[in-house]
Amino acid sequence: MSDLNSKIPTGDLRQKWDHYKEHVKLVNPANKRKVEVIVIGTGLAGASAAASLAELGYKVKAFCFQDSPRRAHSIAAQGGINAAKNYKNDGDSVYRLFYDTIKGGDFRAREANVYRLADVSRNIIDQCVAQGVPFAREYGGLLANRSFGGAQLSRTFYARGQTGQQLLLGAYGALERQIGLGNVQMYSRHEMVELVTIEGKARGIIARNLITGELEKYFGHAVLMCSGGYGNVFYLSTNAMGSNVTAAWKAHKKGAYFGNPCYTQIHPTCIPVTGDYQSKLTLMSESLRNDGRVWVPKTKEDSEAIRKGTKKAEDIKEDDRDYYLERKYPSYGNLCPRDIASRAAKEVCDEGRGIVASGFGVFLDFSDAIKRLGVDEVKARYGELLPMYQNITNEDPLKTPMKIYPAVHYTMGGLWVDYELMTTVQGLYALGEANFSDHGANRLGASALMQGLADGYFVVPYTVGNYLADEIFVKPIPTDHPAFVEAENAVKERSEKLMNIKGKRTVDDFHKHLGKIMWEYCGMARTAEGLTTARKLIQDLRKEFWSDVKIPGGLNEFNPEFDKAGRVADFIELGELMVVDALHRNESCGGHFRVEYQDKGEAKRDDENYRYAAAWEFKGVEADPVLHKEQLIYENIELQVRSYK
Repeated sequence: MSDLNSKIPTGDLRQKWDHYKEHVKLVNPANKRKVEVIVIGTGLAGASAAASLAELGYKVKAFCFQDSPRRAHSIAAQGGINAAKNYKNDGDSVYRLFYDTIKGGDFRAREANVYRLADVSRNIIDQCVAQGVPFAREYGGLLANRSFGGAQLSRTFYARGQTGQQLLLGAYGALERQIGLGNVQMYSRHEMVELVTIEGKARGIIARNLITGELEKYFGHAVLMCSGGYGNVFYLSTNAMGSNVTAAWKAHKKGAYFGNPCYTQIHPTCIPVTGDYQSKLTLMSESLRNDGRVWVPKTKEDSEAIRKGTKKAEDIKEDDRDYYLERKYPSYGNLCPRDIASRAAKEVCDEGRGIVASGFGVFLDFSDAIKRLGVDEVKARYGELLPMYQNITNEDPLKTPMKIYPAVHYTMGGLWVDYELMTTVQGLYALGEANFSDHGANRLGASALMQGLADGYFVVPYTVGNYLADEIFVKPIPTDHPAFVEAENAVKERSEKLMNIKGKRTVDDFHKHLGKIMWEYCGMARTAEGLTTARKLIQDLRKEFWSDVKIPGGLNEFNPEFDKAGRVADFIELGELMVVDALHRNESCGGHFRVEYQDKGEAKRDDENYRYAAAWEFKGVEADPVLHKEQLIYENIELQVRSYK
């Protein structure tokens, strides 16, 4: 075990980033044209980074496994993007956004990174407005704001219920411009399946052409991982079904430490599970909790009657309703942070007061908002979210309350990075949800879009130059170099091993099995006993997978089942690491809730022993990972028990 160097600049917190930019190494325009950068993933972080670096003059190669960057999961973000603009004049500031983010993450994030994020958030809005992103506006034409969880003011900019999609279209437009100019080579339907390192530095990738099945080799002076999160390790999540950990996991196995893998965000506002046949879950934006009120009946009898269909929500009198978030957290009410709202929903359902057939569901009610604002205003605020819910459930949320329940949504863990967003592999960077850096143990709503665009537009264009300034004399390395050949052969060997198993169980069957283990033992509530059991179950599942998985088709052809098998194999290995991380952290913080460590149902941190980021080093599939610690030092805020009451 060793301590990690996060390369945080010295000096006052407010000046660190400006000081860094003023003293960072530069690459002159003529040399930039000689430098090649690989970008893995073209969602918000990847598209913005690729476009920005190409605009600076670098030669960029961008890869995505979708047929277009517009298909990235970033489009699924609905509610908004935070920025400390203080347009409402309600007391917001860079410091308040910084503090709310640190507190929201239960004091488990790095101060310097979070302050930089809050600082550059203001630039993001200006950038996106200039690109033509159609943010909502007040009647007079000024940009509108609404509230999100964990804040007592309005700082969230939004485009009705499709903010992520509109922001991605802005980044996509910038990316397409650079593709048209010849500064970016775009490789769609390509999946990174191995990282190539030479003398300890990232020098390229092996990619699988998902149309032909062929393996292709690509060189880069630096590699940027912008491949998103790993929530699909749970099988059922709000993530797109293609979202996976494979690119990040290959980097991890080549030396990039994995930070805080057990920090998983459970979103409280999702459509409940309705049966074993489901393959994904649907998010209903946190923005709905601006006007919607969360409640369940006060009595088990009324809840049971609703589950059986003998009563409806409208039959429950106001005095017989428990608006439990407003009761428990009066200062924030329905807009308390996601981890807290999710655990509160689980608590009332565990008491027998759930309102769907499975028992795992609560109401989100707009009746008060409709009385106050009118139906037309509620429709205007939330756009297609309300019709989307009706299309899925066949219930009109303007006439009867929505039914919601927590589901896996986001992962705060990811590849460990320093202040420059570089991993423990030289020349390998991780941006957006692929890294661990900004959200601690719980992400506040509307901060994912903020981080992805901050990293891509405003951070990595400076930090990658600091590294590449020393790489300008490195000529492009031919892809017949022994390191490329070795990496390609390793991929071929693993692929052939998978195809030759010829077992009986489908890939989806294994994935679903893994998801049930993860949700049961490493979901909203965790115990040492359960996590110990989970590790053994996952180890057994891994052995069974490699002896009994069934993959139809062949290798050198279009074969989605083979692609999926590789991703599930990586998920199984990741799942074990998540369990190891959760088992070692004997405290509760944010999305990591250990039942043994609580105070009247609230998370109980142990700052004396666990005030650090855990970064795990891969030592082999059968070997225990090695823990490295980055001590979290708070010089500008006071550690306290996180309270939203």
